[in-house]
Amino acid sequence: MPVLAEVISALERAYPPGLAESWDAVGLVCGDPGAEIERALVCVDPVTETVEEAIERGAGLLVAHHPLLLRGVHGVPADDPKGALVHRLIRAGVALYCAHTNADAADPGVSDALADALGLRVTGPLAAHENGRTGIGRIGTLAEPEPFATFVRRVGAALPATAWGVRGAGDPERPIRTVAVSGGAGDSYLGLASKLGVDAYVTADLRHHPAAEHLAVPGAPALVDVAHWASEWPWCAQAADVIREAAAGTVETLVSGLRTDPWTAHGIQEATR
Repeated sequence: MPVLAEVISALERAYPPGLAESWDAVGLVCGDPGAEIERALVCVDPVTETVEEAIERGAGLLVAHHPLLLRGVHGVPADDPKGALVHRLIRAGVALYCAHTNADAADPGVSDALADALGLRVTGPLAAHENGRTGIGRIGTLAEPEPFATFVRRVGAALPATAWGVRGAGDPERPIRTVAVSGGAGDSYLGLASKLGVDAYVTADLRHHPAAEHLAVPGAPALVDVAHWASEWPWCAQAADVIREAAAGTVETLVSGLRTDPWTAHGIQEATR
């Protein structure tokens, strides 16, 4: 039976901590590196629901994309929401490991999983590092061009449903062949997507003013805005495969299907002039 340290080594070969942004908090949050791991659960968010799922399913390790303790803390009291999760994990004997911007930049990483879900053939990073392989986001191509409205439906069908849904901004008839994707909040790369001349850009958490200013430039890529959680969920299967392959099948690795997107309701409004 592999021990936690061995599983972490496999994850860090796939998602090197050195690729993480300087502000990020990645790695082991809690857990005994010498503990044997029989079952692992992979999720996007380390929240009450996924922690309880890990415990209920008998997982000794919870691998999350988002950090639990991103900001510096001086304590983890049990009457604090995040402190309570740390206490719950430790009492249940569940380790927590987080791979965030290192998983975003890795090759393959979060955006490769998103591109694959959308049926794109990846040609390289959106914001490439010096080696040309790693970096944030990916550029990919569709096998055949399709109208933007059809492409937006493709995105909606490929990702798990959320109350946020999928929104498209651009000419519905515009042919789409080259696409940039960035899992998570990606409006800081709007300018780069335009510079690279792609037909569409898929990311999460787009804001009104940056999106409007982007679209005001002639020829700018059409935009597809998806829920943050949904854009990163395809990575969970990728990370699960990393553990399975490294452990040669001796660690049962599960993917959480819980929707931890914070938005829970969607109102339909009639269009007005």
